[in-house]
Amino acid sequence: MRTLGGYLKKLRDNIKEQRGVFILFTLLRLMVIAALIRSLMLHHYEGAATCILVLVLFFLPSFLEDKLKLRIPALFEGIIYCFIFAAEILGELDHFYTQIPIWDTMLHTLNGFLFAAVGFSTVDLLNRTNKNFSLTPLYLTMVAFCFSMTIGVLWEFFECGADLFLGQDMQKDFIIGNFQSVTLDPTHSQQVIAVEDVTSTLIQTGSGDSFLVEGGYLDIGILDTMKDLFVNFIGALVFCSFGFAYLKYGESKKIASTVVSGLRLQPAEEEATEEATEEVKEEITEETTAETAAATEAETKQ
Repeated sequence: MRTLGGYLKKLRDNIKEQRGVFILFTLLRLMVIAALIRSLMLHHYEGAATCILVLVLFFLPSFLEDKLKLRIPALFEGIIYCFIFAAEILGELDHFYTQIPIWDTMLHTLNGFLFAAVGFSTVDLLNRTNKNFSLTPLYLTMVAFCFSMTIGVLWEFFECGADLFLGQDMQKDFIIGNFQSVTLDPTHSQQVIAVEDVTSTLIQTGSGDSFLVEGGYLDIGILDTMKDLFVNFIGALVFCSFGFAYLKYGESKKIASTVVSGLRLQPAEEEATEEATEEVKEEITEETTAETAAATEAETKQ
């Protein structure tokens, strides 16, 4: 169990090593605190709860580093902070999901990319540290791809459950003008009936309420779910392509090497060993320089 002093020391070390990430973390946290105060002043307690959740999630990378004995690269850590802020604060509190239609698509694409990176890094870490087996690049990237898609499916399950049981609308609606249905077949023989050029739909409830949908038929979440899974697929495929190229061709593929290296997890022990090795090298260099200088000075006196 890490003590408070240990956490403070780790925080100081992170500030020295990843000053840019620390500045980003501080700025985002201040904006979330400002949003929390605003929500409380407006009596928007659901928004306040979202801000508190974001503040807790901001400590997730450090928690995982400590518990799993990993080192998360600065680039990866910064992307995680920005993703959480964009999804919860901008998306939910500032209504970017409805004001900017592409916002949800963009985040789901990034989600597929990031979780492919998580799956890739986790399996790659096991592959590097275990001497009993060695996974091929194709197998490793396939595992990362499947991991990302599984997370995407589980998230869609969560959205569907929230809509069905909590009265939410996480699966956003689409208005479509054409669809096909066997339900409209009067013979009940599963003949597909094509409905085209729908101009409006009238919804009537048992309580007497009426809703007119202009422009077509209201699709309840199906297209949104499939769209989210498709862009998750694209994000996962993009990272796995970089990961495969990196494992197959190494440093010769500069773009793949840059992307994967920036998102590749490292064992904490390995990093500590590397740091210790560098320190020893520096000490040896300093000692050698001092000895050389002393010898040169002695020769000059003679």
